[in-house]
Amino acid sequence: MLALLLSALAYAALAYATPRTQFGQLLGWVAVAFGLYVVLLKTGLSLRAGLVAALLLRLLWLPARPALSDDYHRFRWDGLLVAQGVNPYQYRPDELVPEGTASQHLAPLADSLFTGSPVAVQATLASLYSRLNSPHYYSVYPPICQLVYGTASGLFPAHERAAVLLMRLVLLLAEAAMAVVLVQLLRAFRLPAHRALWYLLNPLVIVELTGNLHFEGLMICLTLLALGLLVRGRWQLSAGVLGLAVGTKLLPLLMLPLLVRRLGWQRAILYGGLTALTLLLIFLPFISLDLLRNISRSLTLYFSKFEFNASVYYVLRAIGYRITTYNEIARIGPALALLTTSFALGLAWREKPLTWARLPHTLLLILAVYYFNATVIHPWYLVPLVALSVFSTYRFALVWSGMVVLSYAAYQTSTYTENLALLALEYAVVLAVLTWDVTRRSKPLILVEEQQTTKK
Repeated sequence: MLALLLSALAYAALAYATPRTQFGQLLGWVAVAFGLYVVLLKTGLSLRAGLVAALLLRLLWLPARPALSDDYHRFRWDGLLVAQGVNPYQYRPDELVPEGTASQHLAPLADSLFTGSPVAVQATLASLYSRLNSPHYYSVYPPICQLVYGTASGLFPAHERAAVLLMRLVLLLAEAAMAVVLVQLLRAFRLPAHRALWYLLNPLVIVELTGNLHFEGLMICLTLLALGLLVRGRWQLSAGVLGLAVGTKLLPLLMLPLLVRRLGWQRAILYGGLTALTLLLIFLPFISLDLLRNISRSLTLYFSKFEFNASVYYVLRAIGYRITTYNEIARIGPALALLTTSFALGLAWREKPLTWARLPHTLLLILAVYYFNATVIHPWYLVPLVALSVFSTYRFALVWSGMVVLSYAAYQTSTYTENLALLALEYAVVLAVLTWDVTRRSKPLILVEEQQTTKK
């Protein structure tokens, strides 16, 4: 009870009294939250008590505005466009608000698009522009996210707190569904159900999903639901659910290679076709001649321009500077993405044994390689790793979920200057734990449990 009360104090401080510019304060409260997280798990907390605690710690955030991320301004921007019938993938924000106007007026293009729209919508768009962190880029949020943004902004176009609250309630429902999915999967794989608390009580998960409104939680919930349906033999329905997961975030596409040998080529092709059909249907309201071109531009920029909290890329970038004297991200980024794809295909081809219980462990390794090779690793990107780690003996993802807070040091100034020494510390610890995992815990948890049962 004391650990729960102190955890609530830490989360309340993070939600209501810790701006992200105050890195020391942020680091301190996150450290307290993680310490208490370990205490709660070590005390043998029952599953029922843990589920209640997970809910209550999330409800603390209900009235709060996201303090550690400003992405929610773009969520509202896209949502306002969707609510007014404007394609968010077709126009950049800087095309709708003229530069140098102090965000007081919309551009003539916007006036024509929003003819007949409420004055409150146009005023909110104009005021939001100055708070966007990427006004010169097309939207990268898939249709399921756009549906949530559009609903929240359509119902509350001029009320930020109400729109944020509605988005947070959607994420809370997703987290509740995630609790059910995790428990059912763990039981299906003959693993202790209380391991779901490794995810549900994890501070990174609580802060970045409930607190900062990131939709990785909905994505991983749908992905694991698709896996659960596969375990039950309902592969057609699973394909549709995986399509919804990809329609939330594109990352679940990495699971498809792991299904080929499990389902067989013929059924795997049908599975992929149903997933693609689902994805096509949810993209249908946004299809235009510019859709593929603009999404392609955004993805190209992501892999060839953006950089944050990277590991392998930063080492290669330093080598590139020494050789060519300029940043080689345009070559290094796509090359690392190709390397990740090759690793995923190779691991899928050589994976043994081909059981459903092993799939989360293999997917954990693929995602880890993807993140180690990525040019951008925001803290909330690691949420899927935390979820998958409950099915494996590997613990590096849980350690990484605590160490990644060091990347927030970049936000102490308006220039977003990263502290490379802190990033080196982050990855040194994570790689050390990963090395220990590989050498001492080389088997998925399900295989360890089976061996222990056999010995008994």
